[in-house]
Amino acid sequence: MTDRDDHPIEVAPMQRAGELAGFALLGRWPGDTLEWAQVLLLAVRFAAVPGMLPRGSTVFRVSDDLPDRPLPGTVGLVLSIGPVLGGEPLEPGRFAEHTPPGLAVLHPPRSTVASVPEYDNASGCLLLPGLPDLGLDHRAAWVEADAHGHVTRLASKASVDPEADVDTATLALLLAAA
Repeated sequence: MTDRDDHPIEVAPMQRAGELAGFALLGRWPGDTLEWAQVLLLAVRFAAVPGMLPRGSTVFRVSDDLPDRPLPGTVGLVLSIGPVLGGEPLEPGRFAEHTPPGLAVLHPPRSTVASVPEYDNASGCLLLPGLPDLGLDHRAAWVEADAHGHVTRLASKASVDPEADVDTATLALLLAAA
């Protein structure tokens, strides 16, 4: 991915025990919602690979906290933090004290109702929380794609009402005070 000035954003997937553990963002941060949608598209393509999300729909947190020895050029991480449902689901208000720059949810094919049934699609949503009281709106992106690169949905939007979509509502609930 590159912007108009050709400063690339590189995305490196990370695995833990054969599962998708997250992504390292290298070079620079995505500059706007469209670039975040492109990052989400790569993440959804990985989610479409069988076995990458064995616990089902999984939430990921954007972080600028880097490990002791990051890949050269790493500016941030998108880390798996847990399942939406199941034995140990994430609790509402988990991030009420420290709001991350973004949260995403990835759904593997078995958890996605594909808009084009002949494709075995995964899907995902990214919420970039704003501060509406200060005039900074919530932004979001949605992607549906398969592991072969077929994209059946790619959308991004500013001034998002988190309650208008089940994924943004779920991510907003994780951000809200308990």
